[in-house]
Amino acid sequence: MNVVARESWTDERLDDLKERVDDGFRRMDERFALMDQRFVQLDARVDSLHKTMVHGFIAMAAVQVAGFAAILGLVATQL
Repeated sequence: MNVVARESWTDERLDDLKERVDDGFRRMDERFALMDQRFVQLDARVDSLHKTMVHGFIAMAAVQVAGFAAILGLVATQL
């Protein structure tokens, strides 16, 4: 297939190209906005997970302290 090179671009063709390029950038801006929203949602989920993990760590530490205190109490009553 032979491709004929165009010698010049008409104003109409340049305007069409400009519209297509502008439309492509407009669509990319919309997609970036959607990605920004998804990152905000992800940040909220990570923050929620972080809080849950901190609460779990505190609960585990409290159980260990209570268990240690119970063992000390048993040892103290056996002396």
